[in-house]
Amino acid sequence: MKCRCFCRLKKRSMSTIIRSELKGVYRTLFSCYGPQGWWPADSVFEVIVGAILTQNTAWGNVEKAILNLKGAGIMEPDAMRKVRLGKLARLIRPSGYYNLKARKLKSFMEFFYREYGGDLKLMKRERIETLRPKLLSVWGLGPETVDSILLYALGKPSFVVDAYTKRLFNRLGFLDGSEDYGEVKKIFEDNLGRNAKLYKEYHALIVEHCKRFCLKNKPDCRGCDVSHSCMKP
Repeated sequence: MKCRCFCRLKKRSMSTIIRSELKGVYRTLFSCYGPQGWWPADSVFEVIVGAILTQNTAWGNVEKAILNLKGAGIMEPDAMRKVRLGKLARLIRPSGYYNLKARKLKSFMEFFYREYGGDLKLMKRERIETLRPKLLSVWGLGPETVDSILLYALGKPSFVVDAYTKRLFNRLGFLDGSEDYGEVKKIFEDNLGRNAKLYKEYHALIVEHCKRFCLKNKPDCRGCDVSHSCMKP
């Protein structure tokens, strides 16, 4: 299905972005690609692990690491908490930076059991206003990872900002490229309302569009029906 134009917009500051424009982009992307069904996982815990492993690597590599963890019987909280660091690192090797990511997983597990006794339901019941700062205090967890955990694993309305988000909305004239993570996140949340379902679908659609057409170095403008409207080639 061909996209209709959604980005005939002049460059503007974040303060002037309005709700109708952002929702218009969402509607157009949804009409192009349909529901994305993110995050692919068999359990809430698997989503959390995947969010940590997907840092600085392709999702295909994460899938290989997750299969290794499942095969070893470690894709559940108590087993991952008890497994030796070296063994965990070997199992997640396909995800890259495996020694570092093994430490991050262990750091999260220590936090998870200290704060919630390994109970995902208890963690989910905590208010996002207190849970997000707690997660950000965990060694190795940055804002994108934390928001992925909050949104996709726990169903909290916390918009995920990644390189795809910044790239697309900079090219569409919504951003000027100087905004930090928090500023971009605030724009989406202030204008879309507190809607976890919408946040999930929107983020997934942005990723899909950027992987197909809005590529980093060589955008596929010939295959993209909105290329004539972009601010940048």
